Amino acid sequence: MELLRCTDLKKVYGKGDTAVCALNGIDLTVERGTFVAVVGASGSGKSTLLHLLAGVDRPTAGQVLMDGVEVGSLDPTQAALFRRRKVGLIYQFFNLIPTLSVEKNIALPLLLDKRKPDPVFLDSLLRTLGLEEKRRALPGQLSGGQQQRVAIARALCYRPALLLADEPTGNLDRKNSAEILDLLRLFHKNLGQTILLVTHDEALAAQADRVITLSDGRIVSDRSRG
Repeated sequence: MELLRCTDLKKVYGKGDTAVCALNGIDLTVERGTFVAVVGASGSGKSTLLHLLAGVDRPTAGQVLMDGVEVGSLDPTQAALFRRRKVGLIYQFFNLIPTLSVEKNIALPLLLDKRKPDPVFLDSLLRTLGLEEKRRALPGQLSGGQQQRVAIARALCYRPALLLADEPTGNLDRKNSAEILDLLRLFHKNLGQTILLVTHDEALAAQADRVITLSDGRIVSDRSRG
């Protein structure tokens, strides 16, 4: 079943002679429950695509439909609510609140939405991510790998329709990078979580079900494993 569809998606920054076309006619569909990697050189449009899918930025032309919602037509307040309920975001930088405990950092999107976290699911996330004994710790008391695990739990705590990960292992060493990828694959397998991973690392991308390659704002390759 289709979760996401992009139609002739374009994004241009600037005007006239200084205009830069970051995306130039992206057509893309993503089925529920799939694990998709998007790769390409720096400046190929990977992060721009992710920002448009999340409603962080608006397309110059074209359409993004996610779970029946036209994301590009949402105003900033609607887009923020949409992300908080439908889209999980994991970035290279962990963006944790330094004064909040691990548990409160994870639950923050739900608390901002005036909802209570499911204690059973929260405990399951903490256990799966190896954070049970760190639930009351502050981010400054954690390693980089542990902080990224907290960021993953925060993105999953409200069970988003789509998990978007933008270079989630960019600040981690090879060992921690492999562990984070293994965790994403675990949630994909056990929860049926739909994941779109943006990465420059083709070795990481090769673990996904499908690999899309961007170049100069266009899709130049779209291949599935098996």
